[in-house]
Amino acid sequence: MNPRTVHRIILATLCVLAVCVAAAVLLPIIAHAQTAQAGAVMTEPQAAEMAVRHLALTVGMSKIVESPMNIQRASVALPDIIEFVAVSPNELLINGKKEGETSLILWAQGGGRVLFDVEVTSNPSKVDAVRRQLKDELAGQDIDLFYENNTPFLRGTVKDLTSADRAVTIATTLGKPVNLLNVTTPPPQTQVLLKVRFCDVDREFSGEYGVNFFRNGTGATGAAVSTSQFSPTSYSTSGANGQSQSQTAFTLSNALNLFLYNKSIDLGALINMLQTKNLLQILAEPNLLAIDGKPASFLAGGEFPFPTVGTVSGGAAQISISFRRFGVMIDFVPHVTSRGTIRLEVTPEVSTLDFANGLTYQGFTVPALSTRRVQTEVELESGQSFVIGGLLDNRVTEVLSKVPGLAAIPLFGKLFQSRSVQKNKTELLVLVTPEIVRPIAADQPVPSIGFPSPFMHEGGDTLPRTPGMDKTGPVPVTPPSPTVAVETLVEEKNRDKNRATTQPQLQLLGVPINPAPSDMTQQAPAGNGNANSSAAPAVSSGSGTTGK
Repeated sequence: MNPRTVHRIILATLCVLAVCVAAAVLLPIIAHAQTAQAGAVMTEPQAAEMAVRHLALTVGMSKIVESPMNIQRASVALPDIIEFVAVSPNELLINGKKEGETSLILWAQGGGRVLFDVEVTSNPSKVDAVRRQLKDELAGQDIDLFYENNTPFLRGTVKDLTSADRAVTIATTLGKPVNLLNVTTPPPQTQVLLKVRFCDVDREFSGEYGVNFFRNGTGATGAAVSTSQFSPTSYSTSGANGQSQSQTAFTLSNALNLFLYNKSIDLGALINMLQTKNLLQILAEPNLLAIDGKPASFLAGGEFPFPTVGTVSGGAAQISISFRRFGVMIDFVPHVTSRGTIRLEVTPEVSTLDFANGLTYQGFTVPALSTRRVQTEVELESGQSFVIGGLLDNRVTEVLSKVPGLAAIPLFGKLFQSRSVQKNKTELLVLVTPEIVRPIAADQPVPSIGFPSPFMHEGGDTLPRTPGMDKTGPVPVTPPSPTVAVETLVEEKNRDKNRATTQPQLQLLGVPINPAPSDMTQQAPAGNGNANSSAAPAVSSGSGTTGK
């Protein structure tokens, strides 16, 4: 081989070796410079935005994030939403814990970093399960469930408020729901007619038997023998025309007594034999209509005033005049249950003025009240009846008065005895019958009562009233909208529930007087049964109040 050729081959080999050595030395330096330059570029905002990645997770599921270089550090903004576990130097296990959004930042070896926007959503199978529950529990009703931004939305139409509340309860398993449901316009409320019958019979029998002896005392001292149970005959003696001869005047306490007098022996006798029978019958049948759950009251009678003593200041008492109802009264609240029965809270009452047991105050008589009242709660079906009150009261009162010693004489002793017998028997029956009723149709006759005497024919014959549909046109029977929002219906029910029942206001009159406790004396029973002329007047009325 030519020496020159060999020399050229050796030189080429040496050049190749030199190039390889230079490349081996310079390439790491160049790569390190490029890496440093890339790290410097990633710190700029634009480069950081380019490095943001999106990571989607489901609650209860996991994903693995890999890095081409070893991960030196990791940070999460909201640990409640996700958690990470390092499984290798360049791998992280991300677990979804809760619905929401957060950020995850990874720092790699060499200064690089990567930003992840992590979104954790609910499990679609859980949303589908809630939809199935809504369909099963509320079958036949138009309800849609939407799940957006971690919030459930309910839309559609349900038949009543109970169904709406149940749908909201089921959707609450996904979080706090937004209720956008509508409710079908409800039908008219049920109306209950309550019929009450009071049957009251009071029977009274009294008998008085006795003898009173007396002498007028002409020419001797006057004398009388009496058991004092019955008022004896009273007499008085006075001169006639200024002469010494006296005259005797007798006063009889009861004209029905038997009066016997023998002038020759100057001896008189007053025989009291009297029987009395009293009968009182009361039959009251008030009827009252009310809406389900609303109170109603009825009064056919009146109100009588009575004074009440107020605070005493400066030696004078403040007197207020109040009013008390009497007559035939009824207060009740009906409730139609889910079983179709009617539960009643009922308080029927029949009361009358009792002047015999009244009080006299400052010259005015305040009557007492004879009251028959029943307060109870019962449950029964429409048209059924209950006897909610019954009373059978039998009483016998016997009083025997006699003169000691003389009354013990056989046969003859009966003349020195007096006897009073009083028997009372009271029978009371209170019957209630509720019925679910509907309004009377426009073409049906309405109830009326018969008047014994015709009214005047003078004047107009046309009833003053609003014209009927023949003048105003037909009134729509369907609601303006087939559905109504849940909030509107709830507000309407709350407004009806919180509506205060209007009560009559009492008139209070302040009268300064000097307190006189002795005036508060019980009035003695009147023998003839007539009321005192100064009795407080009673105001008659007939009224019925129905809660709406």
